[in-house]
Amino acid sequence: MRRPGAWWRRKSTPAKVETYTRWSFHFFAVIEVAGVGLPAFGMVGAEWAVWLLLPVCGHALLVAVTGSRALDWTRGRRQRPVRLLAALGTVTGLLGTGALAFSEHGPGGDDPDTAAGSLFMGVMIFGVGTLALGVSSRRHVPAIVGGFAAGTAVVALPLGMPGSAALAMAFAVLLAGGLIAFTSVFSVWLLNAVYELDAARETRTRLAVAEERLRFGRDLHDVMGRNLAVIALKSELAVQLARRERPEAVDQMIEVQRIAHASQTEIREVVRGYREAELSAELSGAQGVLTAAGVDCTVTGSAAGLPVAVQSALGWVVREATTNVLRHGDAGRCGVSLEVVGARVVLTVENDGVEKETDGVEKDEVDRDGAEKGRAEKGRGEKGGVPGSRSGAGSGLTGLRERLSAVGGTLEAGPVDGDLFRVVAEVPLPPSSSSSSAVPRPLNEEVTS
Repeated sequence: MRRPGAWWRRKSTPAKVETYTRWSFHFFAVIEVAGVGLPAFGMVGAEWAVWLLLPVCGHALLVAVTGSRALDWTRGRRQRPVRLLAALGTVTGLLGTGALAFSEHGPGGDDPDTAAGSLFMGVMIFGVGTLALGVSSRRHVPAIVGGFAAGTAVVALPLGMPGSAALAMAFAVLLAGGLIAFTSVFSVWLLNAVYELDAARETRTRLAVAEERLRFGRDLHDVMGRNLAVIALKSELAVQLARRERPEAVDQMIEVQRIAHASQTEIREVVRGYREAELSAELSGAQGVLTAAGVDCTVTGSAAGLPVAVQSALGWVVREATTNVLRHGDAGRCGVSLEVVGARVVLTVENDGVEKETDGVEKDEVDRDGAEKGRAEKGRGEKGGVPGSRSGAGSGLTGLRERLSAVGGTLEAGPVDGDLFRVVAEVPLPPSSSSSSAVPRPLNEEVTS
């Protein structure tokens, strides 16, 4: 059973900002009804209060619907709500005029005048603020606010309101309506900026992956390009010599065979260097990628002096944990620590955003485990492979446990303290490494912050 706030924590940061913005605009309607319509019952008689409350409720509902549709339009999810905007502007003007008429020609007294003034200001400022959401250019917002303020003075004077009072009312509409309109415009701008930053973060993450693929491709090209060109030339020469029945053709094919074997060795070295992660490079790369993705990442500890096998195994843990943070979590911070405890090296990766991440990890583990079992069964049936060998290890948490078990290590992963996700990998140091001065540098030394 999920906790009450789980639905909120599962949302991404842009989705949270959009939900907050949308309900802020909906709250305009609540304020209008609670602050304008309901107090009328205490200021005027019940027969007049009902006729004041019903228009306010209708206007508040129209404000809420128009604001929601206009916000969808700014996000590109629907067409511009032109009819709703026109209806809101018309209703706002009519209710404002009716409120001024009620103030001048109603039952009279301080309380009715106060109720009429509250009704007028409520419908005007919330109507203007909502209309500002639906303009195609932000430069039109001052024109809308100024138009309603001028319209207030133009309508108030013929209804018998004194000139000073009409100007004061127009100035109040200009000030309060402009403030609400500016708030609406700024909220939409902030929401769009958050979405753009999130898209930029995803783009930078994809570019980092693409750059690594290009590097690997360049390495393969550098290794294989020259050797394949030499093989092609010597093979062609061997063909020509063989056609002439020259004994040198055998020497050329022997040379081709030697170059091919050398190329195989070089390819294995390139792939081995790509697969066997260097721990220092992985720690630095993890911090760079997470920082580019907008995650506050802190890395402490040094890999200097650790055996190559230990570094390779822990490097894969860092790589997979970083991938999980980017793919499954909505993390705002991530901490990576590396330290020696007794004769064991302990790597800890901890981040927030646990709700979304645990769901994604569980699903990925099911998919990856199924794929790994399928590959293992296929290997046993076709090639007699051994289950759990390095060739069948995946890149998920199950694959990491297999990699760590090869060097006697263990892996623990799961949520802790309610809102954190922690991955802890422990690998024992070989006897030679643990007996000879442990590690040249202290691993609790902070590398970067």
